[in-house]
Amino acid sequence: MSRLPSLTGVLEAALYVDDLDAAAGFYGGLLGLQELVRVDGRHVFFRCGGSVVLCFIAEASRQPTENDRLPVPPHGADGAGHICFSLPGAQLDACRAGLEAAGVPIEADFHWPHGPRSIYVRDPAGNSVEFSEPALWGLSEEPETTNDGARDT
Repeated sequence: MSRLPSLTGVLEAALYVDDLDAAAGFYGGLLGLQELVRVDGRHVFFRCGGSVVLCFIAEASRQPTENDRLPVPPHGADGAGHICFSLPGAQLDACRAGLEAAGVPIEADFHWPHGPRSIYVRDPAGNSVEFSEPALWGLSEEPETTNDGARDT
């Protein structure tokens, strides 16, 4: 069996929500992610560094497309999903304070056995949203692309 070329990262990740305005308020308003595109009743997408967070209404994304130029297969999921946002460990206290100031309950805040810290909350649709330092997976805290596509320095 032949191998595929080496993958360079995760380009996009999908979450399923039940209210696009609530998703936009959380991901765009509170977290500050740049809204890229919105189709009312179906989806809203946000830039996060070099990736895109896709928020879909599951019932709408399960419907086959009527656009022959964009034959995206139907998809959807039920129940809570999970996403983890990366930020330097030194910024986790400020992240927690901002979440609490916005009235977002902290579900968990702990250090993993190998040291990195994670903070967990729920988005308005009930998805598990984690904020953690890159060391969680052995990655460095190198500057990454910001939510507007610029480089953090």
